[in-house]
Amino acid sequence: MDEDNIRRMLEEVADGELAVADALSRLRGLPFEDLGFAKVDLHRSLRRGFPEVIYCRGKTPEQIAAIIERLRGAESIALASCADGQLAAFISERFDDVSYDEAAQIVCVGPIPGPTDTYPPLVVLSAGTSDIPIARQATLTARAGGCPVEEVFDVGVAGLHRLLHYRALLDQAGAIVVVAGMEGALPSVVGGLVSAPVIAVPTSVGYGGSFGGVAALLAMLNSCAGGVAVVNIDNGFGAGLIGAMICKQSRKPDG
Repeated sequence: MDEDNIRRMLEEVADGELAVADALSRLRGLPFEDLGFAKVDLHRSLRRGFPEVIYCRGKTPEQIAAIIERLRGAESIALASCADGQLAAFISERFDDVSYDEAAQIVCVGPIPGPTDTYPPLVVLSAGTSDIPIARQATLTARAGGCPVEEVFDVGVAGLHRLLHYRALLDQAGAIVVVAGMEGALPSVVGGLVSAPVIAVPTSVGYGGSFGGVAALLAMLNSCAGGVAVVNIDNGFGAGLIGAMICKQSRKPDG
């Protein structure tokens, strides 16, 4: 249950449209609901500004559907990450307003909110086309939180003129997510150009010497550019969430 939902409920009580007993019944489920196999955090939007996101691996489709049902009773949107097409089809049969991004492997149940214009955009960059699925994770996560997002793909260090073409966009960003595999050099380059915080995401894309993303991870952790923070390998979701939180703490100059 987010702040807007609680505010509306309190207004209904004040206007006499909702009985106090009914309001107490709605609030009784806070801060979590125990399903036995999961304790669904219904308080997270109010506490952190973003609802709980379901990590699908290791859970049965029925467990995931049960969690979604509880979240949708308290939130306007429910996200499920690391979801394959078969699971997406299972969820689509049980809920309305379901969308699925196959590249990002994210299922969204409920309407994605429109971007809040007073926030500066989160800019999501991918070094290569092969990094796009992880970049899309960041984009969809941030958009689910109402953060405006601009995507720029395939601007890696093998052709830096492609990145410099978007310098004006980078200067407008509240935060920048940079997704790169191989040697993981792009976040350091971006970090040396911009004033916004940079969130680096190493991917498991690369040849044998990339060691499944470990080479990119170590390169990003050793970045000589200030203002670069690093999440784990292939963690586009985490980067999108952090980036959205940073942007939501900021305002456009005329905002």
